[in-house]
Amino acid sequence: MTLPQHEVDRRTLFRVGLGTAMAAVVGTDLALAGPAAAAPAAGFPWIIGCDEWGARPPASPVQISGNTTNKIILHHMAFPNVTDYSREHAVQLAKDCQDLHMDGNGWADTGQHFTVSRGGYVTEGRHRSLETLNTGRHQVISAHCPGENGNAIGIENEGTYITETPPEALLDSLVKLCVTVCRQFRLNAWDIFGHWDFRVTDCPGIAFYAQFPMIRARVLAELGTPHSQIPARRWPDIWRFVDSPVVQVAQYLLNDVGYALTANGSFGTDMNVAVADFQTRCGIPVTPDATFDAATWEALAPVLGKDATGLPVTALQFMLVRKGYTEVTAGGIYDHATMKAVQDLQRLHGLTPNGKVDLGTWCAAVGGSVREAFRR
Repeated sequence: MTLPQHEVDRRTLFRVGLGTAMAAVVGTDLALAGPAAAAPAAGFPWIIGCDEWGARPPASPVQISGNTTNKIILHHMAFPNVTDYSREHAVQLAKDCQDLHMDGNGWADTGQHFTVSRGGYVTEGRHRSLETLNTGRHQVISAHCPGENGNAIGIENEGTYITETPPEALLDSLVKLCVTVCRQFRLNAWDIFGHWDFRVTDCPGIAFYAQFPMIRARVLAELGTPHSQIPARRWPDIWRFVDSPVVQVAQYLLNDVGYALTANGSFGTDMNVAVADFQTRCGIPVTPDATFDAATWEALAPVLGKDATGLPVTALQFMLVRKGYTEVTAGGIYDHATMKAVQDLQRLHGLTPNGKVDLGTWCAAVGGSVREAFRR
């Protein structure tokens, strides 16, 4: 993963008002525990807890979020693709990762909640992550993705997956872990996203990311979720302090309808104003942190055909290039290379490969999931 610069989840602070409300959260029994309070792995003995792998104590008190957990974010570690699949290696990996995050980044503890080794071993990352998984209540505030650290469970996957894909042992354990997180925190298979959906980074890797429709489908099957319950589309919800390619797509689309924004991928105060104004004009509820939600995506994303030109096409092409379609050029003209890339993306997500960029194709392009992807 590309490591974030800040450990504090600014959205958590924003939501509770940056002052006494945060102090109230930290002052409760939700907020603080050292290694002595580490949870037993009774419910999930296959997860190697911090005490079991010999984690260092956190450098400062572990905090628990008052937010509702609403997604899982998957990462790759950008570590070597080793062939040591042993438990001993997984334990050493957990120690190396904690040392990197505490000594290199200056964080209080390991940044992510859980880590999956290439051999399929699952270790607890940040202290109390296993405890909160057991209770299924409020999650530990982490450091894996600024803007999401208080409402997303972060899972690191050992290896680098830009051109290679993870071993089957890793994928099997990842699916098992995602199913467990979904059950405990009342999430769904369509609530699984990648790091680069919410941050400017190469993580989780082009090759690994292309497997996400398969991973979500496997999680859905394990959960036994009826297909009738799958939403037509699950968009990534972005907001103030989230900096990502997805934000840049939204900026292009807002520019196209008249808002003068710099398409730089940074969701700043200028975008807050534009999003709030657009939502008001469309009759969409405006949240305090200007959440760019599903209703906003669906009101803003235009249908594109083979003769389309302009900023929406540039936005689409920009995202296609980010996801590995290097033959595409972000020139704003819907050309043959763009058409072929769109058709490939549509096939990957179970959509009709007609090259027409409708809401389903837009959702898949910006990192969301579509109902068609689960019909496998």
